[in-house]
Amino acid sequence: MNTITSIAVFCGSSEGAKSIYRETARELGLAMYKRQTTLIYGGGNRGLMGIVAESLHSQGGRVIGVIPEALHRSDICRHSVEEQLIVVQTMHERKATMYKLADAFVALPGGIGTFEEILEVYTWLQLGYHAKPVALLNTAGFYDCLLTFLQHSVQEGFLKPDHLKALIVESDIEKLFERLSLFESRLSDKL
Repeated sequence: MNTITSIAVFCGSSEGAKSIYRETARELGLAMYKRQTTLIYGGGNRGLMGIVAESLHSQGGRVIGVIPEALHRSDICRHSVEEQLIVVQTMHERKATMYKLADAFVALPGGIGTFEEILEVYTWLQLGYHAKPVALLNTAGFYDCLLTFLQHSVQEGFLKPDHLKALIVESDIEKLFERLSLFESRLSDKL
């Protein structure tokens, strides 16, 4: 069983079109507080990122933001909810710092930045650079199209079936936390 003390959460800097996205982000923050789990996130308090951070912070939970210097502006960091805000030079440093601090990775709905971040840590898992759980919180079926595409990649011989199975996909937060704690990285060699 994994001890998950910190989770890097990737999600939109917008709130999205459906209220369920905002509700789920709020619920995730509360669930993290209940489990005394530190949030590692991209800093700032906009969109779903801000909702998760503020939800956890409002309960007294621990929030660590990692933000590149170029985004460390008053319109992005409206008010502080972070116990610690780490300012780095580049997006590459931001991701490397977040990946180092986190015991697990979870993506909520988001745009291309969210996709890039979760797919990068998923790739790193596939290559054996880490053995930490990588998960999609599939709120309202948001990631269904991506999952169909990944299955297509398996069928076409570009992604191994056990590598696809290593990606945790849940729509229920309680089940998500259970699967994060039970995760075992036993993947066949990528090459």
